[in-house]
Amino acid sequence: MITKKMESALNEQINAELWSAYLYLAMSLDAEEKALKGIANWFYIQWLEEQDHARIFQEYLSDIGARVELKEIEGVPQEWDSALEMYRVTLRHEKDVTEMIWNLVRLALKEQDFATLSRLQWFVDEQIEEERNAADLVKYLESAKGDYAALRDIDNKLADREYEKASALK
Repeated sequence: MITKKMESALNEQINAELWSAYLYLAMSLDAEEKALKGIANWFYIQWLEEQDHARIFQEYLSDIGARVELKEIEGVPQEWDSALEMYRVTLRHEKDVTEMIWNLVRLALKEQDFATLSRLQWFVDEQIEEERNAADLVKYLESAKGDYAALRDIDNKLADREYEKASALK
């Protein structure tokens, strides 16, 4: 049985995942305006993935008979100076999300909520991938700084990214 404290924390995480989605959609739109179609595509897929993450938490709460409470989503920045700045913000944000997931794990352990702990393992693994991808893109863009051809090459490669529904979704 889930405690009210855990239920509340998971609802907060749903809000955080939806805020992340909103952030990545804003980044996608900003990249699109800057004619960075591949980077726009990468962030658009991040937008879809973050919605998946919120949905995974929502499905879990629904499955165990807990209440899902949607909260207001705070506004996000609307533009960035460069693609490099977008990915630096993304990396910092993903590290913050990792800490949020770890806090949920700590709470699940404290409350001996093994069902929630099991569900959270997928997110622990997912955050390793999210941070690695963002860190790699920061490195690529730092090495391309000032090199328009290198930026275009990175942008073209990111255009090939395709959305895959999160494996944890039903």
